[in-house]
Amino acid sequence: MPTTKTPTTKTLREGSTQKRAAILSAARELFLADGFDRSSVDAVAARAQVSKRTVYDYFGDKQTLLQSVVDDIGQSMITTIRRTLDDTLTDLGGLTGLADLEDALVAFSMRISTDMLGSAEYATLQRLVRAESGNLPHRGYNTMADTPDEALGERFAALAEAGLLHVPDSRLAADQFIALTFGVALDRLGSANATEDARVRPLVVEGVRTFLRAYRAA
Repeated sequence: MPTTKTPTTKTLREGSTQKRAAILSAARELFLADGFDRSSVDAVAARAQVSKRTVYDYFGDKQTLLQSVVDDIGQSMITTIRRTLDDTLTDLGGLTGLADLEDALVAFSMRISTDMLGSAEYATLQRLVRAESGNLPHRGYNTMADTPDEALGERFAALAEAGLLHVPDSRLAADQFIALTFGVALDRLGSANATEDARVRPLVVEGVRTFLRAYRAA
């Protein structure tokens, strides 16, 4: 069993955005292809077309570089979630009834299923976290943490303020919504990727309807 090491605490350079992105991209490709242990800092530097010193200056050590790769993918996922929320659940004035709200929540869920859970980025994140758990800060390391749930909870609170939902606890509502939609698909099908599995949509639709029965405004 690999021993988890503590990532570096040395002061790191922010440096060039392009060089940082190139190093993260190179490390991601090598960690996926060859694994963390077999991927050297020399190989990462060569693929990124930077010096080995630059890799160490920017990231400190290889373990911190792995964590940065995982964090970078996670931030991309969070950006996708926030963009999808803005695209589907922002125009509250356009939601005039329960049917409109159901359509909007299904649209949000299906966009997440395709744009995020069906993306290469998400598959990469899952692979890295599973394969390299011993080299991350702790087992089950989740760079996204509670951010998606909190972002969805904020939107549910706005829907409650608009009189469209009754939401005593917006974070609990978000957790329950996720469990009823993506959670059911993951438990039953092993995937919530609506792009590859047509069975996801009916589960999502029924989950949204169950959620609305519990949280619709009186």
